Amino acid sequence: MVSSKARVQRKRQANAPVHVKSKMLSAHLSDDLSSKYGVRSARVCKGDTVIVVRGNSDIRNIEGKVVSVYTNTGRVAIEGITIKQADGTDTERPIHASNLVIVKLNDEDQWRMESLSKKKEAKQ
Repeated sequence: MVSSKARVQRKRQANAPVHVKSKMLSAHLSDDLSSKYGVRSARVCKGDTVIVVRGNSDIRNIEGKVVSVYTNTGRVAIEGITIKQADGTDTERPIHASNLVIVKLNDEDQWRMESLSKKKEAKQ
């Protein structure tokens, strides 16, 4: 049963096991990648090229490579998107993975690419 209470949802997300938190880091694939691999979404990994589709107008429609992935918070840091700290230095701005669309996958991980192609074969 899924709770409709926000505090219970936040608690379940914060205390979730690692394999569940990994699924929370998934983002939609672009239309051409979705048709190529036969899946709607995939986990965001370091090295993927993503585009921000939701958020403030200053970061929306920005495309960049994923610099780091924070599994604890479900957020992703993208190169070129920074915020100023109180002391004036620029730091990477974390963006939630659900607000991204994956445009290009990092194909260095062979296990990941094989699992995506297996999913397409299983659906056919």
